[in-house]
Formats: sequence, C-alpha cells, structure tokens
Amino acid sequence: MNMDWINPANRVQALPPYVFARLDELKARAREQGLDLIDLGMGNPDGATPQPVVEAAIVALQEVANHSYPPFEGTASFRKAITNWYYRRYSVKLDPEGEALPLLGSKEGLTHLALAYVNPGDLVLAPNPAYPAHFRGPLIAGGKIHSILLKPENDWIIDLGDIPDSVAEQAKILYFNYPSNPTGATAPREFFQDIVAFAKKYEIMLVHDLCYAELAFDGYQPTSLLEIPGGKDIGVEFHTMSKTYNMAGWRVGFVVGNSRIIQGLRTLKTNLDYGLFAALQSAAETALQLPDEFLYQVQERYRQRRDFLIQGLGKLGWNVRKTLATMYLWVPCPPGVGSTDFALSVLQKTGVVLTPGNAFGSGGEGYVRVSLIAECERLTEVLNRFQQAGISYH
Repeated sequence: MNMDWINPANRVQALPPYVFARLDELKARAREQGLDLIDLGMGNPDGATPQPVVEAAIVALQEVANHSYPPFEGTASFRKAITNWYYRRYSVKLDPEGEALPLLGSKEGLTHLALAYVNPGDLVLAPNPAYPAHFRGPLIAGGKIHSILLKPENDWIIDLGDIPDSVAEQAKILYFNYPSNPTGATAPREFFQDIVAFAKKYEIMLVHDLCYAELAFDGYQPTSLLEIPGGKDIGVEFHTMSKTYNMAGWRVGFVVGNSRIIQGLRTLKTNLDYGLFAALQSAAETALQLPDEFLYQVQERYRQRRDFLIQGLGKLGWNVRKTLATMYLWVPCPPGVGSTDFALSVLQKTGVVLTPGNAFGSGGEGYVRVSLIAECERLTEVLNRFQQAGISYH
C-alpha cells in the first residue's frame, strides 16, 4: 500500500534536522565499523548520580502513594525545596504556590513555554548561536525568529544595541542563556540590569535559561535574572537537575519567576502531561538539599578537564578561550574549514565526536563545541589521536 498520504504537519516538516539525532546515527555507524568512539558531542554528564539521591528514589519507589498520578503543579515538598534552594543560592524569595513549577527537564519547559505564549506570526528574539530549544520551540509554535548575532569580539554576549527599535517594539519574548551553551560565555551583572530595563521598555517577556548556574569556576558566581530588581516582574528562569547532579536521564527540571507567566505554562501542561513522577520529585528534593561539598567536587572535576584540554589543544596550535562556567569549550575550526566538515573529518579520522557549531545556528559556523565529559586520561587519548591524524589548528 502506498503510504505517501501520511505526512507530518507543516510545523514538523519546516524544522531543520536535529543535529544530535544525526550525530547518534553517525556514531552508530562508526561503532558498527569497529571504531572506539570518544564522545565529546552531547552535554551528557559522565558522573554518577549522587548516592543519597539514588537512595531517596529507592525509598520513594516503595511508597504506594507515589504510584498514582502526581499533582499537576508538582508536590508541595519539591516546590518548597526549589524555593528554599533559590533563597540559599541567590537570596531571592519565591512563593512555592505560584512561582515555582517542576518540569520534565528544562528542554520540555523551554519548548512548551513557546506553545503557551507564541501565536503564529509572533516575533521572538533569540541569540545566534543558541541552545536549539530557544529557537525551535517558537518555530514549532508558528512564531518568527529574529536572530541576535553573537560576536566573539563582544565575548559572545548579546549586544542589545543590535536590536532595531522597530524589531523590539514587535517582539513578544526574548530567550537568553548565561552561562551560555554552546559558547561558555558569561555575562556580567550589568548586562542583566540592562536586559531587564530593555524588556520593560519594550514590554518583552524574558526567558532565561540558567541550567549551568552551578558549573562555575575560578570564583565566578553566575547571576540569576531574579536577583535583578524588576527581573521577576517580566521574566522566568529555567533550571535543570541534569548537569550539576548528574541526573540527565532522570528528566527533572523546574521554572521559577513571574507567577502569571508560570500559570500560562502550567495551564498548557495540564493538557499535555500528568506531571513528573512523584518518586523522582522526592529524589530531586534530596539533590537540592545536598551539602555544597558535592558541588565543589563537580566544579573541580570540570575545571581540571577544562585546563587540561585547553593546554593540550594549545600544543596543537589552538588558542582556546578559558571559560568561567559550563561543561563546554567553544573551539574554532582550522582556517577555511566549516563546522560540519571539521566535525565529520575528526570523527572519521579519530573516532572523536564533536558538535559542529552551526548546529546552534548560523552564528556558530566556524566553531565546534567540545563537551568536557571524559576524564583527563581519556582526553589524553583524544589529543594523541589528533596528533597522529595530523589534526591541528594550522
């Protein structure tokens, strides 16, 4: 039977290929060919979930009450743990009843927020390069994207002066993300003050993705949008348990901030899912209550890998910027070589997986993102393979 009559909706057909799905296909083929892959492509932490979190999940699994549908808005105890954590980290007071909402991971929430607020034809501002959910969510909702090109000479920080008044006056939402995936860029507190003033002037909703808040080094302390006077009036902030707590597969995140914005997302989600498994919420609650010593261990692990790889790449001709946060290095491709071609060449010659920078938008062309998700011994193997294959910056 001819099945040509079965076609996805236009919103799906219009989406560009998702690079991480494509990378999975290429990795599978490489493994079939017997290559020993070293995957530095995805932002998938390689550490184990903290044992107290695992034990809390085991206990919660035994609770029969957790086997039923959870509350749509999340359990009261998890929401309270979120707001307590926020106060401890940022001295920001939040109401657990309306200013915190558990999510099935931050990617789900970022995308669904667009479905909750973007009408077909609405204009959304998004950095370029950016985490794909920041522009794909609005595209799925039928919105139009105005890309804010990020420039290395501005340290990959949004230049609000690049947004024409005519565009700002039409814009409904501005997505942004510092510390940044993929660039690793960090923004000073003054930038947050400026973006709040900008959003208030033009009545634009701010959506800040702060999922790398805890992965900071060298004494750097990331800024929360909600720390800034007026930030909560016009914005929300997304977090994930994936990175800090090595819980990527658990799919737990949350959004905090303006209660009216959160209510719109909550209303949409009541029509799309039944919320997060209560046992996972109990485990996540335990994670948020872990002593800071665990956090320091995670930070030190990534800092060591950052320094080791930057030094090793330097011997191969690269001058890689030392990031103050995230689990990534933003590495320029050799002159005259595009992002996709370089990543494919590295994979074929060495079995090392990197993410081409153009996966994050046209503004990422000429770079690859390297995830610091392997121990230094394995990173030594990466550098050895590069040297043996003749891969260098020059």
